[in-house]
Amino acid sequence: MKAQHGGFSASVNAMYDKAVALMDLSPGLVEKIRVCNATYTVRFGVRLRGAIHTFTGYRSVHSEHMEPVKGGIRFAMAVDQDEVEALAALMTYKCALVETPFGGSKGGLCIDPRDWEPHEMEQITRRFAYELIKRDLINPAQNVPAPDMGTGEREMAWISDQYQRMNTTDINGRACVTGKPLNAGGIAGRVEATGRGVQYGLREFFRHPDDMAAAGLTGTLEGKRVIVQGLGNVGYHAASFLRAEDGAKITAVIERDGAVHAEGGLDVEALREHIGRTGGVKDFPGGTYEADGTRLLEAECDILIPAALEGVIHEGNADRVKAPLIIEAANGPVTAEADEILRKKGCVIIPDMYANAGGVTVSYFEWVKNLSHIRFGRMQRRAEEARHQLLVDELERLSRNRDTAWTLSDDFKKNYLRGAGELELVRSGLDDTMRAAYGAMRETWHARDDVPDMRTAAFIVAIGRIAASYQAKGL
Repeated sequence: MKAQHGGFSASVNAMYDKAVALMDLSPGLVEKIRVCNATYTVRFGVRLRGAIHTFTGYRSVHSEHMEPVKGGIRFAMAVDQDEVEALAALMTYKCALVETPFGGSKGGLCIDPRDWEPHEMEQITRRFAYELIKRDLINPAQNVPAPDMGTGEREMAWISDQYQRMNTTDINGRACVTGKPLNAGGIAGRVEATGRGVQYGLREFFRHPDDMAAAGLTGTLEGKRVIVQGLGNVGYHAASFLRAEDGAKITAVIERDGAVHAEGGLDVEALREHIGRTGGVKDFPGGTYEADGTRLLEAECDILIPAALEGVIHEGNADRVKAPLIIEAANGPVTAEADEILRKKGCVIIPDMYANAGGVTVSYFEWVKNLSHIRFGRMQRRAEEARHQLLVDELERLSRNRDTAWTLSDDFKKNYLRGAGELELVRSGLDDTMRAAYGAMRETWHARDDVPDMRTAAFIVAIGRIAASYQAKGL
């Protein structure tokens, strides 16, 4: 992979600068919004396997125009200060775009989780959490982490428990972190939220003929050829939903050990099971294996979904990418240089700050649930069902009094009479959020001749909202 000029932060800042150049903001405010407020670096030791091992972790706070600040914690060997600061900045803009009331933050631990046993990972995670908690870098009112690459429900449960052990009288302790298991204060639909958001974002794109025309696409998602880079949590759920619910064909999947492709479409569930069993896509019987997986980024398709690392599409390969539509399920998969090349080619990019915002949106719902101490739907679900039952009973009574009787189908009654539970409300809230954010982004994109693409439009919307928050504070 070709290095980005100046690193990940430089790429994010280049895109930021492109957008603010089109806005009427004071130079001081432009700089205040751009800079990362603080980054804490911690080096701690844990006794494991008869020796002390030292680990390096980070927690970066980009913007506190709203609090708490929000952002995931990733466990990966590539974690460094530049990466967490760039990701924290993207979180700031992302939260503003989808109107979740958070500033941006990000954390990381330089570790390969595969090197350690589960009980060792728990010791390491709890010690990292301890170092952050005692400095209020994990706190329901100040800084709320979530899962990211290399972390999941398990790690969030450990962090939540560690916080509650250290703050035994904090009634809102569970809200210190999101992405927890359901039995530890999590919320239905959080695991698949980012992938679900990618699906909702694509559905919204395909509702607008003008936007489809910009990418040279027509019709619906049904039958569209999709290439997915990275079949982790986000890539898997996006691919699975698009295939099962929208009729898209997943023609290729790119993973660490190569890629597998099939023009007729891959069985995503079977491939996921194969990767879990063997550790890679090689020898998957349902497709053709390609050792050099990056070549598939340049294959013919309708939609390309980079869902793993940043910078996979760069100035060295962007001119060979054939996808007319790219939706960034990962953070920063297209560098600033590649973004310019692709735009000139006519490729439409649905930017990361919008496309992968499903995770932070549903994390917001989980945080609210933890603060309110009640499951969504618990108060109103049965009341909804009772009201719907009254309507069905009255319609059927009227039918019996007519000369020609008619009946409501069992399927209609089953679906109509079911009140909304937590999962249905989470999906409804996510869908509404993705539609509203797309509308704001699209309006700026189409209303202004000087806004060349959707990414610039997204930055303009987000920066405008952050600026308004700072101005309301008196800055």
